[in-house]
Amino acid sequence: MSDTWESAAFKQRVDDILGPFLAAEAEHLLEIDDVLEPVAEQLQRAAVHGKRLRAAFCYWGWRAAGQPDNDALMRAAASMELVHAAAVVHDDLIDDSPLRHNRPTVHVALQAPLTGRPRARAAARCLAMLVGDHLMALAGQLFVTSGLPAAYLARARPLWAALARELIAGECLEILSTGTSPDTDLSLKVIRYKTAKYTVEQPLLIGGLLAGADSHLRAGLSAYGLPLGEAFQLRDDLLGLFGEPERTGKAGLDDIRNNRPTALLAAAWQAALPAQRDHLTGVLGRRDLDEGQLARVRELLVTLKAPEQIEEMIDTRVREAIRVLNGLDLPAHARRALSDLAHSATDRRH
Repeated sequence: MSDTWESAAFKQRVDDILGPFLAAEAEHLLEIDDVLEPVAEQLQRAAVHGKRLRAAFCYWGWRAAGQPDNDALMRAAASMELVHAAAVVHDDLIDDSPLRHNRPTVHVALQAPLTGRPRARAAARCLAMLVGDHLMALAGQLFVTSGLPAAYLARARPLWAALARELIAGECLEILSTGTSPDTDLSLKVIRYKTAKYTVEQPLLIGGLLAGADSHLRAGLSAYGLPLGEAFQLRDDLLGLFGEPERTGKAGLDDIRNNRPTALLAAAWQAALPAQRDHLTGVLGRRDLDEGQLARVRELLVTLKAPEQIEEMIDTRVREAIRVLNGLDLPAHARRALSDLAHSATDRRH
């Protein structure tokens, strides 16, 4: 790979690692019993999509420390995408989301082979939970068998433990705060631990640690990565409610039906008058909402200027990340790549 950031070429390199790796794992499952075929299929499909941003941040954390392109590092970086795949399967299961990338989510797809069985829906959800668990285990397996020296891997092992802990903590925080009154500070804490850290900051730091980055560079990568990860999820929350389902691949009503603690809903709640809060109270958490009601919620949020506030929060965080980046002593190609990634990760409106 050249020193120029080429997203399509990088994505293909990650796909060329994950495809055979998961295909081999699917074969191992089928060697146990053919009845596992639907599970093996979902295991492979779960990691097919995405821009491979998490792998990219890990890769450029390595390059930021002055290390050259390395195939073993690419395998370690690709493991970040299996962490993401596991998180997505669990998140969709928790939220009971029907769609992801315009396809049935894992727990929905696994109902088909169970048609006619007692408690088929519950059984499918259990299978999906196990698929997510297995993907997380496979992420660790791919990482430790990447081909990097054991001493390199040992430097990053404590952060792997923190990544898993904080990802789970963020998901638990969201579950425990779902259905409560919208709160901006709580929403931002959920964003930070559920998504921001494992999307940008921790992959960057893992790449840096593998490369032997010193404490000053690691602090700089963290200061760049954390606000950028928050901006990424804030953009995702905006797209979840205002994006076109054909483009986002998700159901637009999910956040409203589940009364998720998003910063967007918290901004609207904070700005709302009593009558407007009454309206929000009447729709948040309702499972029977239709597209007409979604349109009215969108109109209310626009009236309250909640999307504008979130856009400002995104812009503030991206500017902070770029400011930190420009102050770091990095190879020119790493600086360019991390700048491009900052915009690619957070400007997904087109």
